[in-house]
Amino acid sequence: MGNNIIEIKNLQVQYETSKGVLGGRQVVKAVNGISLDIKRGEILAIAGESGCGKSTLAKAIIKLEEPIQGEILFKEKDMLKMSSTELKEFRKHVQMIFQNPYSSLDPKMKIYDTLKEPLKINTTLSNSEIDKIIEETISKVGLDKDCLSLYPHEFSGGQRQRIAIARALVLSPEFILADEPVSALDVSIQAQIINLLKELRDNFNLTFMLITHDMGVIKYLADRVAIMYLGEIIEIGNVEEIFNNPKHPYTKALLSSVPDLNNKTEKIILKGDLPSPTELPKGCKFHTRCSHCMSKCSETNPNETIFNDNHSVKCFLYED
Repeated sequence: MGNNIIEIKNLQVQYETSKGVLGGRQVVKAVNGISLDIKRGEILAIAGESGCGKSTLAKAIIKLEEPIQGEILFKEKDMLKMSSTELKEFRKHVQMIFQNPYSSLDPKMKIYDTLKEPLKINTTLSNSEIDKIIEETISKVGLDKDCLSLYPHEFSGGQRQRIAIARALVLSPEFILADEPVSALDVSIQAQIINLLKELRDNFNLTFMLITHDMGVIKYLADRVAIMYLGEIIEIGNVEEIFNNPKHPYTKALLSSVPDLNNKTEKIILKGDLPSPTELPKGCKFHTRCSHCMSKCSETNPNETIFNDNHSVKCFLYED
């Protein structure tokens, strides 16, 4: 396993949903054979449009969604085969920050009780030890201990997200999944939370998976980025490689959406909408919207082309 904290192998997640007013069921193919390594101490971003499967991937890692196939190795143990006791121990080390700080905190619980709950459930610490950890943790996220006696409605959106981050930190995890952690916040507050996440990684050697559609956030915060489309990773590399030398047409389109005050970046407008994950296209999943589409693109899924240790892509444009 080496320097990897998480190894994902051929992960597939499907679930059924209602078909609508006509009744019946449809199978949503949310994650389709993803293999991915996450290195200790890095921030790995997963980028793509809404509906591409980013959040489902994150929820599968923490077992809020049940995969139908694959492996998720944490410290060489497959969490999909863990006993209930092992899974409880696993969740001490892996925590999640959810998108909406307004709905992720219990409005009837004071902040102290919100932070105390995971410690009471998962540890045998004394009350005095718990109090010390809570005060230290709330300080780490830039809030005063006086806030512990208040309720969530007494805080701003940015403050609530800091509290949600504190709840994720209170068990001293090694790995944190951050699902769109700033998208529900005002632009003026987003930079504060982004800087906080960066400081926490640097100061406590945390590992993050960052789920986001905002390429600007990725450029500032992440070390590597995996581009996801209809449940597949189609390009992955160091942030510098992806931003300076993108290969996949979809990656280029995503990057063209980043505001450019100098108007030097050509805007790429994708044709059509993201296909439904209940009816995936054959071959390359992107071929229905790709301006470089060839006949084989609609017949066969491309293999991975590796450019170097930091950059690979799945696209026929680069196959021999």
